Amino acid sequence: MEENTKIPQHVAIILDGNGRWAKAKGLPRNYGHKQGAKAVEDILVVARDMGIKYLTVYAFSTENWNRPETEVTALMMILRQYLKSSIKKSMKNNVRCQVIGERSKLSADIQDAINELETATAGNTGLTFTIAINYGSRDEIVRAVREISQECSNGKISAADITEQMISEHLDTSNIPDPDLLIRTCGEQRLSNFLLWQCAYTEFYYTDIAWPDFDEAELQKAVDAYAGRNRKFGGLKTEPEE
Repeated sequence: MEENTKIPQHVAIILDGNGRWAKAKGLPRNYGHKQGAKAVEDILVVARDMGIKYLTVYAFSTENWNRPETEVTALMMILRQYLKSSIKKSMKNNVRCQVIGERSKLSADIQDAINELETATAGNTGLTFTIAINYGSRDEIVRAVREISQECSNGKISAADITEQMISEHLDTSNIPDPDLLIRTCGEQRLSNFLLWQCAYTEFYYTDIAWPDFDEAELQKAVDAYAGRNRKFGGLKTEPEE
């Protein structure tokens, strides 16, 4: 990588294609999910070494409950194993972990594992790793609106006090910056209810590579593509004076 290459501060990834990757190899979908979890571990270290400060991954959406019960059960088992193993690895790599999404529908042991992981890594000062579990952006926004509405009802604020900043502060991602770059794997080109508010000015990068095959070289391609973009945030590009 060239020294003047722009590195995105925050990268968000929609981990797509685990099942299709496994099916193409004649293997069970659950094997694809296991390999996908391993790919997350690998890319986390790569992202840290590149200088990325925040990495957010879409692990399980609010809509994923509609998948076959056997697949959901397998995904929850993989999640349990991942959360358990993440503490040691995160401490070794100075990674701070947090989970976003509605936790109440998750089993008690998974909620406990999430709390344990967040507590154990809270003091780490390296990359912040955010895992979206039972997360849906519309659900997140509804929860934020309810909280703000309650504050209005209690007289803490008035409707005139509501700003974009206030809404952002009531979202699950209130403690991290909006993504600079969003990556989606396996050829799909949609947000699928992921970080809708936060991605207002995010750069998108799509690749046909399935998530289990997404490695350092593929992340580098995405970062290089980002480095070539001109982020205007609604303004006009300013040309340097001669």
